[in-house]
Amino acid sequence: MLDFNHIVGHEQIMKHLKSAIGMNKISHAYILAGEDGAGKNMLAGAFAMTMQCEEIQQATNRDPDKMNACGKCKSCLQAASNNHPDIIQVTHEKASVGIDDIRVQVNNDIQIKPYNSPYKIYIIDDAEKLTEQAQNALLKTIEEPPRYAVILLLTNNLNALLPTILSRCVTLKLQGVDKDKLKEFLMTNYQVPDYQADLSTVFAQGNVGRAIQYASSEGFGEMKNDVLHLLKYIDDMELYEIIDALKKIAENKAQIDDYLDLMILWYRDVLLFKVTKDINQLIYKSEYQDILKQASKRSYEGIDAIIHAIQKAKVRLSANVNFDITMELMLLTIKEN
Repeated sequence: MLDFNHIVGHEQIMKHLKSAIGMNKISHAYILAGEDGAGKNMLAGAFAMTMQCEEIQQATNRDPDKMNACGKCKSCLQAASNNHPDIIQVTHEKASVGIDDIRVQVNNDIQIKPYNSPYKIYIIDDAEKLTEQAQNALLKTIEEPPRYAVILLLTNNLNALLPTILSRCVTLKLQGVDKDKLKEFLMTNYQVPDYQADLSTVFAQGNVGRAIQYASSEGFGEMKNDVLHLLKYIDDMELYEIIDALKKIAENKAQIDDYLDLMILWYRDVLLFKVTKDINQLIYKSEYQDILKQASKRSYEGIDAIIHAIQKAKVRLSANVNFDITMELMLLTIKEN
C-alpha cells in the first residue's frame, strides 16, 4: 500500500477522503468506481493506511491537507507490507464473489473488534462480481455496522450493484488523470524516457495502471506496430492473409484487451478526423496520411459498426466465447465496412 503522496491525479477524491478523516466524519461504506487500472486500489489503500496511522490518531491539528499517513509508525509499516490485521482484503477463488465469501470474511469477522486500531477496514475488490445473494448479505452489515467498521467496495461497473447497496454508500467516481501529470509521473517514478512516456500516456487515456503497464512493457511498441499494420492494410488483404493476422493476434491472447483497445483508438481517430478534420486531436498523429485515407472512404455508419464490432468482441472474449470465431467475425466486419 502507498500513501496519498504517491498517487497521481484524483485530487478531488483525495480531498474528500482526507476531509472525512480530518473532521472525524468517516462513512461506514464507500464505493470507488472506475475502470480497471484507474487507481481504485491505490486510493483504497492510502485511505485505509491513513485512517489507521498512529500519528494521525494523535494529531491535534486536523487540517485535511495534512491528513496523510506518516509511513513510519507500526501501523503504517504493517499496511505498507499488506500485513495489517485490521485492514482486510476480501478474496475469492471463483469467478464471482459468493455469499459464503461475504459471510465468512466480512459478516462473521466484523463482530470481532479491531486488534489495535481505531477502525476495522474491509476492502472488497471486483465488487461487480458480488452475486445478488452476497450483496444482500453484505447489505445487512452495511445497514447496521459496528461503529469501528469501514467497508470499501471497488468496482468497474456501478450498474452491477443493487440500488439498495448504492443508496447506503458514499460513491466516488474516478476520472482520467491529466496527460501532463501522468507523463511526469512516469518519467519521475519509472525513469521512462520522454518519448516513451509520451506514447504511453497518449494510449493510456488517463488510466494510471494502463500507462504504467505500457511504459514498462517491452512488447507494447511491437503490439502497436502489429495493430497498425493490420488496420492500414486490411482492406487490401486476402482471406488467407487475415487468417495469418489472426494467428499473430492469438499469440498475444493474454494482452487481447490492450490489442483491441488500440484498434478502437484507431477507428476513434478515423471517426474524429472525419468529423473535425483536426490533426491535433488525433492519438495516432504520426499515421495522419492513413487516417485521412480511411476517413475519406468509410462512412460514419461503417466506422460506428466497426467500433461496435470490436467492443462486442471484447464482451464475448470476457465471457469465454471461442477466441478464433470471435476474432474472425470482428475482422470480417472491419473488412466489410
